[in-house]
Parts: sequence; structure tokens; C-alpha cells
Amino acid sequence: MSVAIGKREQRIVAIVWVIGIIVVWELASFLLKYVIQDPMASAKLPYPHIVAMTFVENWKILLEAGLVTFSRAAIGFALGSSVGILLAVLMSLSKTMERIAFPYLIVSQMIPVLGLAPIIFNIVRDMNVSRIMIAAYITFFPVAVNMLSGLKSVEQEKKDLLFSIASSKFKVYQKLMLPFSMSYLFTGLKIAAPMAVTASILVDMLGSKSGIGVKILYSLYSNSSNIFWASVLTSAFMGIISFYVVVFAERLCLPWQKATPRKEGVRA
Repeated sequence: MSVAIGKREQRIVAIVWVIGIIVVWELASFLLKYVIQDPMASAKLPYPHIVAMTFVENWKILLEAGLVTFSRAAIGFALGSSVGILLAVLMSLSKTMERIAFPYLIVSQMIPVLGLAPIIFNIVRDMNVSRIMIAAYITFFPVAVNMLSGLKSVEQEKKDLLFSIASSKFKVYQKLMLPFSMSYLFTGLKIAAPMAVTASILVDMLGSKSGIGVKILYSLYSNSSNIFWASVLTSAFMGIISFYVVVFAERLCLPWQKATPRKEGVRA
């Protein structure tokens, strides 16, 4: 019963947040147009109901553009996650490897995506490959760092216990360290998933012929503010969807985390 109440409260909070954002947005648009009397109010901040109508009218175009960007982001996310997991395992196996690789991981994240994307595009000369590589580049660092933290958080006594019964290092990782680090891994994945989508959208703006980033860029040049805001909302939905896909995968892979201890005094 307590779990059901908790889920109901979460839904109520989410609904209140959505309604609150819409009300604040509507009020801000009204103030900008009628109180401040900005002649560019409709272009700067259109009413949310107008943006919603634009979204409904152009949903096919926005969906097609979003799928192009999202699919490339998903491939890059999968590739970057695989590289991040592999790096984390290798660094956990060898302190020398960690000391050598970890500084390079930090330095790699100091390169801005907007500076790196044109370089990668000039090398590969393929927009789709560029999207995938940038999404993978954004993804691997949070995955590697969180996975490594999980692997290093395993208590030494537990590892010693497995080694004492003649378990190999492979068995120790299989039975103890990898399962223990899964919650850390999914934390990194939940951070990386929306970032991969954002990276793919940024690459769209470098001269791609398709993708939601192209819609955002063209709408800015053509002063189509309604299409711009509808494209921005589509991008936001893509980031939210990517996050909850990882949450869903986490619930499938780690079902025991859904179980919460029942509070005393609460009966089903």
C-alpha cells in the first residue's frame, strides 16, 4: 500500500510540475506582450498553446527529424557505453592502467563538443558517423567513471572470501564485482543518455540535411518562432525519453531495487 501511495504521489508531483510550467510560461508570454509591450514578444516567447498547436500541425515532420537524430544518438550511446564499461573494468584490474588512462579521460572532457565536432566531421566526411562518434564521446566518460566507482566500492573482505575458495578473478568479477557495480553503472547511463541526444542535436547544426537540430537552425534563420519552440520541445522530449528508457532497463536488470521496506504501522 505504501508503495502504491508513493507512486501516486510521484504522479501528482509530476502533473503539478507540468501545470506549473505551463502557467508560468503563459503568464510570462502575457506580461511580455501586454505589460512590457515588446513588439517581438510573439517571436521571443510565444504562448504555449500556440506552440502546442504548431507541434500538432507539424508532428510528422518533427517526428521524422527527431527519429534521425535519436537513432544516431542511440547508436553512439551504445558504443560509448561499451567503451566506458571496458575502460572501467581494465582500470579496476590494474592500478597502473588506471594511473595511465584516468588523466587522459579527464583531459578528453576538457575539449568542447562544438570544437571537436567540426574536426571529426572533416575527418570522416559523413554526418551520420559524426553524430554517432560525438554521442559516443559524450557517453563514455560518465559511464566509465561511475562504473569504476562501483567496481572500487566492493569490500575487500568479500573479494578475499571468494579468492579463499579458489575462485578465479573472472569468477570474482562475474559473481561479485559486476553485479555490485550495476547500480553505479545505471547512474552513469542515466546521466549519459540525455547528453548523447544533446550531442547529436549539436552535430545536426553543423550542416546536416536532416535531424531535429536542422529544424531548430532553419527556424532561427527563417524567423519561424513557433517551429523553433516546437523543435526545442521535441528535443526536450527526446532527452526525457532517453532517460526513462534507461530507467526502464534498470528496473528490468535490477528488479530488487524496486522493493522498498514497508514502514511500521502501515498495513496492506
